[in-house]
Amino acid sequence: MIDDKLLEILVCPADRGPLVFVDGVLYNPRLHKAYRIDDGIPVLLVDEAVEVAPEEHERLTAASGS
Repeated sequence: MIDDKLLEILVCPADRGPLVFVDGVLYNPRLHKAYRIDDGIPVLLVDEAVEVAPEEHERLTAASGS
């Protein structure tokens, strides 16, 4: 779980846009990239981001309510 105040200030390192916390990851729906969270610490490294397939993007977007 990510604290709401922390989520407000976290941004994607690739495009500096907001991230969405959904299904245990921080997700950038604009770039279809997911960033993992290790032991409660967001890993916001562009090289470590996971590309999300179109079907998974739809699921994550629906789950986040965006």
